[in-house]
Amino acid sequence: MVVQFATRVIEAKILNGSHAGNYVFIPRITLQPSVSETPFQMARRQFPVRLAFAMTINKSQGQSVKYVGIDLRNHVFSHGQLYVALSRCTSFNRISVLLGNEDDDKTTNVVYPEVLL
Repeated sequence: MVVQFATRVIEAKILNGSHAGNYVFIPRITLQPSVSETPFQMARRQFPVRLAFAMTINKSQGQSVKYVGIDLRNHVFSHGQLYVALSRCTSFNRISVLLGNEDDDKTTNVVYPEVLL
């Protein structure tokens, strides 16, 4: 999760894995082709990051995506949205969930029984 952008470095927090919760700094790196067919040397300086997309749970209905990250630090669900958020991914192993407290390992799925009648 990106915490701060700067001119030469990106500060990020690792969300899962053995280093979860640690902060890292991602510097810009210089990329140069190993073999150049031109008479000049080309170089490009950029951050080694990939593009990611975000969408609301309502917009994700009907979508199937390869990787899903869900931010549950705030309980913002209405009826059944937790199920919709978790069922968008094609594999259970590719879902990452960010909860509010590090000690908390659960969230509330808001269901209104009167809607089901």
